[in-house]
Amino acid sequence: MTALVPLVVLVPLLGAAVTLALGFRPQAQRIVAIVALVIELGLGIALLIAVDAGGPLAMELGGWSAPFGIVLVVDRLSAVMVLVSALVLLAVLLFSVGQGIADGDEETPVSIYNPTYLILTTGVMVAFVSGDLFNLYVGFEILLVASYVLITLGGTEARIRAGVTYVIVSLLSSLLFLASIAMVYGALGTVNLAQVAARMQDLPADVQVLLHVMLLVAFGIKAAVFPLSFWLPDSYPSAPAPVTAAFAGLLTKIGVYAIIRVETVIFPGPELNPALMVVALLTMVVGALGAVAQADIKRILSFTLVSHIGYMILGVALGTAAGTAAAIYYIAHHIVIQTTLFLAAGLVEREAGSTSITRIGGLLASAPLVAVLFFVPALNLGGIPPFSGFIGKLGLFQAAAEQGDALAYVLIGAGALVSLLTLYALVRVWNLAFWRPAGEVEGDETRLLRTVEEAPHSTTTIAATRATSRLMTVSTVLMVVVGIALTVFAGPLYGLADRAADNLDGPEQYIQIVFPQGVEP
Repeated sequence: MTALVPLVVLVPLLGAAVTLALGFRPQAQRIVAIVALVIELGLGIALLIAVDAGGPLAMELGGWSAPFGIVLVVDRLSAVMVLVSALVLLAVLLFSVGQGIADGDEETPVSIYNPTYLILTTGVMVAFVSGDLFNLYVGFEILLVASYVLITLGGTEARIRAGVTYVIVSLLSSLLFLASIAMVYGALGTVNLAQVAARMQDLPADVQVLLHVMLLVAFGIKAAVFPLSFWLPDSYPSAPAPVTAAFAGLLTKIGVYAIIRVETVIFPGPELNPALMVVALLTMVVGALGAVAQADIKRILSFTLVSHIGYMILGVALGTAAGTAAAIYYIAHHIVIQTTLFLAAGLVEREAGSTSITRIGGLLASAPLVAVLFFVPALNLGGIPPFSGFIGKLGLFQAAAEQGDALAYVLIGAGALVSLLTLYALVRVWNLAFWRPAGEVEGDETRLLRTVEEAPHSTTTIAATRATSRLMTVSTVLMVVVGIALTVFAGPLYGLADRAADNLDGPEQYIQIVFPQGVEP
């Protein structure tokens, strides 16, 4: 099964090359892209089964042994992330194919979109299976270069403006990450994660703290934790609907994944856990308050995305196996549910010509299926029992209660409050966009002018409604079903998260995966 490990990187990369060569044959491009991601999904399933049954896998590329060669590592956490990412990326691709069929590829020109999308997939997979800091950086850069193209597709003013912000912030984050890697190599003579973990304790305490903080800040920007999340609400909503869904579901979680690796493999001590808990608290609260203040569905979802990153950081900051397990389950839940909501928002935009809740109404009557496809994941994100959002938050709160200190209990209270604020923001969307009769929003020019004045940078405009292809609806239905499955099979899935957390309980197991004969000092 070890031979499957590099395939998770090679399959989308080869798919990108083939689709690029088929630039003037859009139908063939679509087929190749879909087949590549179906294979990727199959690889994710096979790897998860193999790793869960037989233990983690490590492969040394090019015949060079670690730490000199490139090592790809798949443990339960990596396998979960690969599988969930492949599933989400496939569903979003199907949505974009349906959109292209309906619109003639106006927003996502297939000759550019499909190769770039597969390159993005390659970067995501490199990040998840990389066994060293430099190739983690390479994975980030591959997906970021692809994301620069995807976020500006269509070349509108709003997208270019958002793309510039996204590029600048991403470049700063990458420079900081690269500087951190240079400092780690200068201090330890290696960037292999396992060897870095083995040698880190030999450094002076102040140097360890400096390296720790630099890596956390670099990954914090990518994960969009407060106060490093300012760029996200203006960047994601401007992109085409499938691009926004893929970005919202995945990209920030790669930053969270990197934080988990840093906290469990390189710096397993509790020194910065209180600081991370404060960051988690502020991320949750500020994101939720931002969501409540918005009047556009995409921006509301973007702020809820920020707030729910706080829940994941809470699980990591607890520094316990229970906290890590809850965070892993919540990451998988949030990838699926957040992607689903953005796909549903894309359907809303096509049905109503806008995603501004001050400008649309009556969707429950005019598009009942779209209403259901928004309502179910909205309840899930809001943490309504018995959905997976409730199960994940309950697991996080239980882990925090086991911690028993005052800050942990403050975070439990804040988490409950943020869940209510999230539910309030989404119920407000439901009441105005779906439940309110369409006649109540027609002809209200005063409100439209006031909305434009209050949100001069809004990416939302009133446009003609567009036909929704069956494939767009089917892909969204698929994601809703997956979200429900996270609830139905919560027991086995949470058990898998527990086992994944056990792999991460201290750096010794990770070191043993890469260096079964023992690591050199």
